[in-house]
Amino acid sequence: MQQLPRLIISGLSGGSGKTIVSLGLARAFARAGTVVAPFKKGPDYIDAAWLGLAAGRACANLDTFLMPEEAVRGLFARRASRDGIAIIEGNRGLFDGGDAQGTYSTAELAKLLRAPVILVVDATKMTRTAAAVIQGCCIFDPGLRPSGVILNQTAGPRHRDILRESIERYTDVPVLGMLPKIGQNPIPERHMGLWSDREMDGAAVLDPLADFVADNCDLDAIFRLARSAPALGHFPEPLFASEEPGEPVTIGVVRDAALWFYYPENIEALERAGARIEYVSILTPDFWPEIHGLYLGGGFPETQAEAIAARADVRARVRAMSEDGMPIYAECGGFMYLARALETGGRRFPMAGALPVETRLCAKPQGLGYVTAQVVRQNPFHPEGMNLKAHEFHYSHCPVPAEGLGDLCLELSRGKGMGGGRDGLLARNTFAAYSHIHALGAPHWAPGFVAAARACKARMRQS
Repeated sequence: MQQLPRLIISGLSGGSGKTIVSLGLARAFARAGTVVAPFKKGPDYIDAAWLGLAAGRACANLDTFLMPEEAVRGLFARRASRDGIAIIEGNRGLFDGGDAQGTYSTAELAKLLRAPVILVVDATKMTRTAAAVIQGCCIFDPGLRPSGVILNQTAGPRHRDILRESIERYTDVPVLGMLPKIGQNPIPERHMGLWSDREMDGAAVLDPLADFVADNCDLDAIFRLARSAPALGHFPEPLFASEEPGEPVTIGVVRDAALWFYYPENIEALERAGARIEYVSILTPDFWPEIHGLYLGGGFPETQAEAIAARADVRARVRAMSEDGMPIYAECGGFMYLARALETGGRRFPMAGALPVETRLCAKPQGLGYVTAQVVRQNPFHPEGMNLKAHEFHYSHCPVPAEGLGDLCLELSRGKGMGGGRDGLLARNTFAAYSHIHALGAPHWAPGFVAAARACKARMRQS
């Protein structure tokens, strides 16, 4: 049995304040010398990056859609610490999932990990009704009962007194904190959510948040609650494919202000499959070492469009790599970079030109949510005939209809992709999609990538 102190921070809906609470708690505990293991429920990259910065440790995403339950449990047990505290930020409302049964909800994750739940309630213009809402959450699911509540956006002492008295009279859920109103979100938002930690001074944001939460919440009671979580049985390590014997290869991973959406487990999967990782940038003239494969994750190429356009040398280098048959895997923002051009804000910027398409940024989401797909064409990364689970969140689209894109490898039963129920454009050994995968839900991906990189290295030696 494993005693792993843990708790989930959830809310009644998005915008309840759970991110402020999660970041503030993570930073406050970490500053006090507690080992904080941060987790984000769901596929979000940006919240996870902020949580990792607050905790001083990489954040892992726990997603029961993208990966099997045993992988979720194993990943949690691997990252959590018996001597510290695991803080898991939920997403959406506590019981909100993929259907009316709450499949893939934060509540289901809490039951899977047997984690106490702290409910964050926005108390704007609310007093006694808060008690009714909290009591409703207590009886809604017999298998789950919130263990504490933090009230957000409280107006003043009288408001807080009535809230506390109402909750203590009508429920047995302890009030663990009451946060006063704040003028504005300390972390600005854009079309895809919060600004990234790369665009702001993290300490300047997180330290005041930690002070704010610590001054208005009972940290000792919250820590005791985390330590009261029941012991867990042995969870096996997450299943990564073992390394196949073969030539060592190097895979370049683009990581800069344009492209930086990567799950740590995807990088680890490549390493375990036999790759050495070299981080490179598409924004600078820095030297690139010899690589045998290239991984371009998601991000915000639209915010760096001028810098990308200015680096014609790097764009030509990536285009030549694709034309020479190097295995290249690109997700969302990486796909946008590989296209001929990106149109945003009424301007057209040249991109790498490795793919015969252009993308255009729109005012509204063009794809948002989980994706299910079948692989319908042979490619180096996903076996033909396999079913994939992924997610997408993009404001860009291809003006060319999907049927005019040629070799599309993924047939979608759920999701938008490039349109027409298809995604996954293949050109030579370059695979680009709006869909993001998680290596623990696609254990074949990294070995396939490394095998293709080994074949590329062999060709390079012969040329």
